[in-house]
Amino acid sequence: MATTRDVLYDGSVFRPSKPVHLEAGRRSTIIVTTPVEDSDVENDPAFNISSLAGDTGISDLAIEHDHYLYGKPKVRVHEE
Repeated sequence: MATTRDVLYDGSVFRPSKPVHLEAGRRSTIIVTTPVEDSDVENDPAFNISSLAGDTGISDLAIEHDHYLYGKPKVRVHEE
């Protein structure tokens, strides 16, 4: 069973914001994530992914991506 709790880390101990109903002495696993407001979003590689886009000159690329990527037949015939 998985539960989510906000916690405060005091330098040595995670202190949950709400009660945690666990058996004392029982091992558990926690996954630590940092809230978005505390992280530097602009340094995320996906933040400015549109800057990597380039002009391919292929006018129907969005519609016919399977054709160009995998060689499948075109979905429809386009007049250029």
